[in-house]
This record gives sequence, structure tokens and C-alpha cells, in this order.
Amino acid sequence: MAQSLLTTLGYQVHTVSGGNEALAYLQDRAMDLLILDMIMDPGIDGLETYRRALRLRPGQKAVIVSGFSETERISEALQLGAGAYVRKPYTLEKIGLALREALDRQMT
Repeated sequence: MAQSLLTTLGYQVHTVSGGNEALAYLQDRAMDLLILDMIMDPGIDGLETYRRALRLRPGQKAVIVSGFSETERISEALQLGAGAYVRKPYTLEKIGLALREALDRQMT
């Protein structure tokens, strides 16, 4: 569903099935932005995926999504540099604004 929403907004979207696959994908390709769910089965969660992505690609931009209330792990991902946390279910407007803000944000 997220892929359909993001395509509607005009983004080119590549999807993978989990954190380990995302990291393998990043080995050979630069991505403008990652959208990471905090619970990604199988394998590692969104926070650990983001930590490892930053080692591969320092300054990697990301948005965190989750169906749960903000947790310590979400807060940690935001402290690492993720641009926003969007709670599911999200609207087209809400995810669109979070992505645009994250893409426009200057990384420190």
C-alpha cells in the first residue's frame, strides 16, 4: 500500500522485504531516503537497519513508520538522524509531508 501511495505522489519507489535485504540493496545503490518500519520481519528492525545503513552511507536520510506509539527505539532512530516518525495508519498527506521534510532537511 505504501508503494502505491508514494508512487501516486510521484516518487520512484523500490521495496524490499526486510532490513537485511535493505542493507544488501544499499551496498550497490544510493537512496535519497529510506522508509523504515520499526518491526520488519524477518530479521532486524528499523532501528538496527538504520544504524547499519548509516555505517554504509553516512548521512542517509530516513523516515520511521510504526503502528505503535513512539518508543525509546523510535526516539533513538530520530536522534541518529531519521527525519520523522509517522504513525500508521497514515494518510497520503501525512506521509507525503514527512517525506518532503526529510528530503529537504540538511544533515549535520
